[in-house]
Amino acid sequence: MAVPKKRTSTSKKRIRKNIWKKGGYWTALKAFSLGKSL
Repeated sequence: MAVPKKRTSTSKKRIRKNIWKKGGYWTALKAFSLGKSL
């Protein structure tokens, strides 16, 4: 029981990290486009 629990937590962390990375990428892209337009 303890092993699968650990696996799920790690996978969840990975998904969360991926979402954060995606968000950061999009925000950076937006900022870059904004700077270009200015």
